[in-house]
Amino acid sequence: MAYSAAAAIAQARKASGAIVDMDPDGFMAIVARCEKPVVVVASGGVFHKSFSYLIGYKGLAFHTKSKIELMLPGRVEVVAAKSISIPD
Repeated sequence: MAYSAAAAIAQARKASGAIVDMDPDGFMAIVARCEKPVVVVASGGVFHKSFSYLIGYKGLAFHTKSKIELMLPGRVEVVAAKSISIPD
């Protein structure tokens, strides 16, 4: 399943080159729309911990960053990543 999430994100990047950056509430609304959501999660930060989240939905990749861990629904498949790199 992790491969399908990576493949979906790679496909979204190929299609438009765009990653939609949004606030955590908007991201959670996208997660709620997904039938079988797969969310990639990475945490980081030395002085201030932060959490990054990425999901593919309808051919686009959606990203958010939060200072607190988001409470994802139990039906979400979570893929832990070392880091998430979002190009500027």
